[in-house]
Amino acid sequence: MSEFTARYLADYQPSPYSINTIDLTIELDEHATKVRSILSITKKEESDEPLVLDGEHLILVSVSLGQQSLSPDAYQLTEQSLTIFNLPSEFTLTVETEVDPANNTALEGLYKSGDAFCTQCEAEGFRRITYYLDRPDVMAIFTTKVIADRAKFPQLLANGNPVERGELNNNKHFVTWHDPHPKPCYLFALVAGDFDLLSDQYKTASGREVLLEIFVDKGNKAKAEHAMASLKHSMKWDEDVFGLEYDLDIYMIVAVDFFNMGAMENKGLNVFNSKYVLADRESATDTDFFNIEAVIAHEYFHNWTGNRVTCRDWFQLSLKEGLTVFRDQQFSADMHSADVTRIQNVKLLRAQQFAEDAGPMSHPIRPEKVMEMNNFYTLTVYEKGAEVIRMLHTLLGQNGFRKGMDLYFDRFDGMAVTCDDFVTAMADANNRDLTLFKRWYSQSGTPELTVTQHFESASQQFTLNIEQMTPATGNQLEKLALHIPIKLELIVGEEVQTQLVELTNQSQQFQFACEQEPTVAFLCDFSAPVKVNYEQSTAALLTIIESSQNNFCVWDAGQKIMAKEIEQLVLLAGSQPSRDIERMFNAVITADYDAAFKALMLTLPSFDEMTAHISKVDPQKLISAIEKLSTFISSTFSAEFLSLYKQHSEVEHLSSSQQVGSRALANTCLRYLVKLTEHHSLVAQRYLQATDMTTKLGALQCSIKQVNDETLSLLNDFEQQWHADTLVMDKWFSLNANLNDELIFERLEQLMARDDFALTNPNRARSLIGAFAMQNNKYFHESSGKGYQFLAQQIIEMDRINPQVASRLITPLIQFEAFNEVHQSLMISQLQFIASQDNLSRDLVEKLEAALKE
Repeated sequence: MSEFTARYLADYQPSPYSINTIDLTIELDEHATKVRSILSITKKEESDEPLVLDGEHLILVSVSLGQQSLSPDAYQLTEQSLTIFNLPSEFTLTVETEVDPANNTALEGLYKSGDAFCTQCEAEGFRRITYYLDRPDVMAIFTTKVIADRAKFPQLLANGNPVERGELNNNKHFVTWHDPHPKPCYLFALVAGDFDLLSDQYKTASGREVLLEIFVDKGNKAKAEHAMASLKHSMKWDEDVFGLEYDLDIYMIVAVDFFNMGAMENKGLNVFNSKYVLADRESATDTDFFNIEAVIAHEYFHNWTGNRVTCRDWFQLSLKEGLTVFRDQQFSADMHSADVTRIQNVKLLRAQQFAEDAGPMSHPIRPEKVMEMNNFYTLTVYEKGAEVIRMLHTLLGQNGFRKGMDLYFDRFDGMAVTCDDFVTAMADANNRDLTLFKRWYSQSGTPELTVTQHFESASQQFTLNIEQMTPATGNQLEKLALHIPIKLELIVGEEVQTQLVELTNQSQQFQFACEQEPTVAFLCDFSAPVKVNYEQSTAALLTIIESSQNNFCVWDAGQKIMAKEIEQLVLLAGSQPSRDIERMFNAVITADYDAAFKALMLTLPSFDEMTAHISKVDPQKLISAIEKLSTFISSTFSAEFLSLYKQHSEVEHLSSSQQVGSRALANTCLRYLVKLTEHHSLVAQRYLQATDMTTKLGALQCSIKQVNDETLSLLNDFEQQWHADTLVMDKWFSLNANLNDELIFERLEQLMARDDFALTNPNRARSLIGAFAMQNNKYFHESSGKGYQFLAQQIIEMDRINPQVASRLITPLIQFEAFNEVHQSLMISQLQFIASQDNLSRDLVEKLEAALKE
């Protein structure tokens, strides 16, 4: 199938050339943008090695060495590169190219987002703008002159500080930007458009004034207020917690509707998917507000962990992303409930990253082999990478971790370095041997811990036996022992003893002095990204719920009780829920938890979380089991749910954080109540009375699971109210994609035929196709395979438009090994159908080859 070659970490070689400065002049045009690049280049060593510049989808106009124009026989041009021979030790190279932004549907390099021009250069998009050494270890000082029509594009933005602006002929104008900090080309950015502007100021810890600017589509200025507040909170937090201060005079954010990712940390000029900037209470949910704050923080934190210190090569991606995700998680925990934030992090990891670890694209957080770099912006690199950083934080403590960060910046500011460099800085700052710990960077898969216990009453000695095993993944058939920090509690009556143990061997014993045999709350705070096999009785789990001082363990104990029930219902046909679930829900409903935490405690494990728990499961049996347990809980506790629902439906008198918790709990209770006929009327009542999007959407999400005429009426009402708001209509498309309706496939075809649906918009494509495949489990896993067939057809079409999005959409299909043989066969047949198509992208081919290899 493949005509593409892979790249290997082991093959890394430094570039024989360095680029000192780059002066860009970019004259914007819909189909014929002119780019002139003047490069000051130095040979690192005396050699005859030619200069090979990366370039794709470019029209080469001219090449000049110094003042001399080069004839075509002085260089070699291919579809991927421009190679120049016989170069002196120092020289200036001028390259003129032409690009077609309007037809760039891949949204990499320079492209159009609506009426605006914008860029996305990470990982390898700069080569779609001009010929360059497109690799992160080549760092240069950029000066960028942007030229465009003044009427259409009054705002011309690029990295750094503006140093000159002026008028030109033909109603054009220009702005020149200079970034004094050397950077790799993946951090280059350019935006031109006609935006509303929200401005503010921030005074840094040292007293410098920084201008803050957020550019949004006309009419959306008020919706950027939360993003601006989030930016200022992020800047203050990074100063307070890590002593890191912003280093330019201006910090800009631009929100665009057409964007492959969530956001991009380009130096001084962040480009954001509009869904992570725009919000008000009427149009955005509490989750939207939380995510905007987190993503704003993430991109700001990259200024130091990513921009000031960057990656030597793309295999080191987790160096910046794992570290920065950890930092944004710590920030969110400080801004909100630390327990709720941590649980949400773990739910994502267990539901999606564990599946990635167990699937055909399993890779270490520092991959060793890559065909298409865009395929490795993964939950493994980001979320598991953050868990690896968190383990370092646990092992070294807050002060030790800060010492390590300080040394890391002292050593490597302004450099492109490796994951090993980071861990070594942590080790040296704390005089710790972290050699064994480095295996987390090179070993793929989710480790599994098996725990047994023994209590010797005569000696009052309690022993925990812990064994670790990581299943074989891909080409890694033999696994080594990892360094795993394990937080735990020993609970005896009202006494709770907290411990931190370090598992460094395949099997270890840990002994504790205890007067009585304790109940163990294991893996407090989810101190390592592992699965745990630990046979604990329901009585022990209830003890943890009632007595643990660690709210993650309290929540996790409840999840284990519910998961056991679901597993029994899957494996034993005709079985009924046990009394254990009643005891657990009684304990939770009567407990004095805050509303947000109680909502999580009352929520069953998701379909995705359960597929990681039960191997080779029949998806339809799993869906039925979850539904059966949910209905049982609904009928058993209907009075209690109704009481909680009424109590938490009135939120106006509460603080903003309490309102968020109450809305979450009311929506959770409503999901249970609508399973009972007598409470169906609550849905329309809640929808019609709602004054905020969280409540309104919560009602609709309940309605689409119990589809009737009222459901369609409410969806129509929602569409009429919000048809002009792109982001809210994305929510509407997702609601439709999740309808529990046997006519769903006809509905999907109708939706795709609408004028406001286009595969060229990644948000819209994800909101319909992605939402169906990843959330509507009943019909995606429909027993005839029709859901898989639908997704395969859309992937083929999307690959011709935007390979990066197509590659994301294939994820549910390639994780077929989680399911039984019947569904595996149906999924594989669709993967084979996709693989049979001509001219597939490198993005798709890499995943198909991994999934279909014998």
